[in-house]
Amino acid sequence: MARLHLFDLDGTLLHGTSAPVEISRQLGLEAETVALDREISAGLIGPPEYATRVHALWADLTEAHVAAAFEGAPWLARIRDVWAEIRGRGDYCAVVSLSPSFFVERLTGWGAHAAHGSRFPAVPFTEPVDPTGVLSAAAKVRIADRLCEEFGVARADCVAYGDSLSDKDLFGAVPVSVAVNADNHVAGLATHSYKGMDLWEAYELVRHGR
Repeated sequence: MARLHLFDLDGTLLHGTSAPVEISRQLGLEAETVALDREISAGLIGPPEYATRVHALWADLTEAHVAAAFEGAPWLARIRDVWAEIRGRGDYCAVVSLSPSFFVERLTGWGAHAAHGSRFPAVPFTEPVDPTGVLSAAAKVRIADRLCEEFGVARADCVAYGDSLSDKDLFGAVPVSVAVNADNHVAGLATHSYKGMDLWEAYELVRHGR
C-alpha cells in the first residue's frame, strides 16, 4: 500500500515564520502580521478573522510581491529532494495549510501531488475573502480524507508533519506524525520529533516505515 505524506507549511516547511509574514514583509507590514500570528497561535482569534484582517493589510498586494515572498522565504533544505524520493517510491505528498491558497499552491511546482490552502481571491484583490473558504485544524483532517480517497490510500497509511495547534487534529487522526520544530501544542503528540533546518532529516525518521 502506498503512503500519503501530509505537510504543514507555516513553521514546518517554512522555518520560524509563516507565509503571511513573508508576504507582508514585501509590503513593509511584517510587524502587523507577526502580531496576528501571535493572536491566532494563542487562540485569541480564529482562522476566519485572521484571514479577513490579513486580507485587509494586503490591499496593495501584487503577484510580484507574492513571487518575491515565495522565492525569498526561509524554506527548510531539501524539500524537493524529499518529494522526489516520495514520488520515486510510488508514494504521495501533499501540503495542507491554513495560509492563502495563492501561496500554498506554488508548491506543486516543487513536486507536491497536491497543495491546499485557505481560499483567497485572486491577486491583486478586487473582492473580499470568503470566510467559508478559510481552513481550520478540523478542515485539515477532512482534506486528508479526500486526498486518501483520491490517491487510494487509507488514514492508516498517512504520515503528518507539523509544528503547532493547527496540526493537532491531524496528528490525532493519523498513526504516524513528525513534529518539526514544534511548539508545546503538538510536541508531545507526535510519533517522532525533529528540530533543525533539513526536511530530509525529518523524513528519515519515517522513511523506512510502512
